Order: sequence, then C-alpha cells, then structure tokens
Amino acid sequence: MNFKPSFLLKNRHLQTVYASLFRRLPIKNFEIEKFRLSDGDFLECYWQKIDNHQKDTPIVILFHGLAGSYKSPYVQGTMQELKEAGFSSVVMHFRGCSGKENLKPRSYHSGDTQDAYEFINSVKKRYPQAKLFAVGFSLGANMLLKLLGERKSDCILSAAVAVSAPMLLDVCAAHMNKGFSKFYQKLLLKDLKRDLDKKYDKFPMQKLIHLKRSDIKKLKTFWAFDEAYTAPIHGFSSAQDYYTKSSSRQFLKFITIPTLIIHAKDDPFMPSDILPTHNEISPTIKLEISEYGGHVGFISGSLFHPEYWMEKRIVKFCKTFLE
Repeated sequence: MNFKPSFLLKNRHLQTVYASLFRRLPIKNFEIEKFRLSDGDFLECYWQKIDNHQKDTPIVILFHGLAGSYKSPYVQGTMQELKEAGFSSVVMHFRGCSGKENLKPRSYHSGDTQDAYEFINSVKKRYPQAKLFAVGFSLGANMLLKLLGERKSDCILSAAVAVSAPMLLDVCAAHMNKGFSKFYQKLLLKDLKRDLDKKYDKFPMQKLIHLKRSDIKKLKTFWAFDEAYTAPIHGFSSAQDYYTKSSSRQFLKFITIPTLIIHAKDDPFMPSDILPTHNEISPTIKLEISEYGGHVGFISGSLFHPEYWMEKRIVKFCKTFLE
C-alpha cells in the first residue's frame, strides 16, 4: 500500500497545507470527557463512539500535533475513517489545546509521556475487553514513540501508528529556522506565544521562568521559545537538554508492540536524516518511508478529487490486529 501522489500533488507544501485550505469536514457531536490528571490538572478528551459501541469495541486513541486539536483536519478525517471501519476513537488533547486553559503554569511538550500514559491506563480500566490502539501525528507521534520505548513490554496497546514524527528534536528545531520552513515556524509560534501570554494573567510567570511578558514577542524561533519557556517550566536545564531527552529516535529499539511509522522524505518540517537506521529500530517496527507526502499530508487522488491515503493506511494497519 505504498503512497504515490499524482503529479500535481507532488509538491511538499501543497501536501502539507492542502487539507487545511480545501478540506471541509463537519464537526461531529463529540462526547467530551474532562480527564483529571494525578497532579490536579485536566485534559479534555473528545470521543467519537460507533453507534452500537460494546464493551469489546476496539478503541483508537489519537494524539494531535503541536497547536493541533479536534478541529485539525487530519484528526477529524482519521476519526471519520475509523468510525466507518467499526472503531470508536478519542482524541486526547494535550494540556490547554482543546480551547480551555489548563490549571498550571506548565503546558505540554514533545517528550511529555506521563499524561498520555495516565489516560491510556484509564481507558483500559474502563474497557478491559477492548483492544486499544494509538495514533500520533507530528509532536504527538514523537511523544507516542517515546512512550512505547519507555514502557517496553509493559505497554497495554495492541498496536500503534506514528505519522511525521520529529524524531530528533534539535535537528528539527534548527531546520524550522531555514528557508520556507520559517513560514510554518512563524504560524505555530504565534499560537504558542499567545497561550504563554495568557498564563501571565494567572501565574507569576516572570518569577517562574525569568522572562518578562513584554519579551514574549521577541521569541522568533522554536529554539528561543523552548529555551525561554518549555525547558525551564518542565524541569529541563536548557532547550538542548529538553531536545536530547525528549527525542524519540533513541527509544525505538525498545518498542515491543507492532508499530507503523509513516514518514515522507520531503517533509518541510524536518530533514530526512532524522530517520532511524535499521539497526536503531526494534523488529516490531514497520518503517514506511515515501519520497512524497509533506508533513502529515499523504494525499493521493487528484487535485480536485483528493483521497486521504494516510487515514486509510492507519485503519488498514489497525484492522490487521482485530482477527
């Protein structure tokens, strides 16, 4: 099931932004769960169950990308495809990503596996007879791969899929500050800086991270933002320390469950040398690397009649573990 786009969809930027610009998905009636975390904070998890959900209905947990949410086209499209195939699904929003501010000065980051671990365990306790799967996109994919490697054989998932994971965070952060990738960096930083600014209304942020509120606008790169906020608020000594400890590539050899990694060599968010070599991955990992696909794109069909290959591939992979 190799990914091959039509000639007009071979452009990496078109693959990356096509769905955001041209895809209109109806926002479904989600069942919203407020999930309490062990540190007193909360996550909002948006469920979409099949009509005749049973106690053994398979469940797929989705982890969105940086500044993503249930509104992201790749999340909605995947949930729709899963529902049609008989899976119930839930998108776990990282702290503060559902539109409701979280209760702590801290936020979320690429290597923050604890919240996801707590939520996965909670779902398993509620549905002990259901097979559980997880799908991560971009930042969520890096987090998921790290989680799978950390937990090794303790993992309670049946299988997992990681799409467009930034497996070496420092390399990706440097790459985002070059050429046209700066455009994506600027868009994503706008959301991150807005959310950080709001935290100054509720918390003594200047005392906590030694950054004046007026200096937030001076943070022009991911590296600067992570140095100023992500690293200190989450207990890292620097942005480099955060990137080194949170990059998922070093965890791949410890993964014990069937895991599909979907990646495009032309991803504008990262160079292809972030990809692992075959001796860095465990035997349970299936690497599917395509020449084209952009970042969380993978759109086949034609420009006016697109087909969302990635979503179909995710469903096909998960279905193989239902027999």
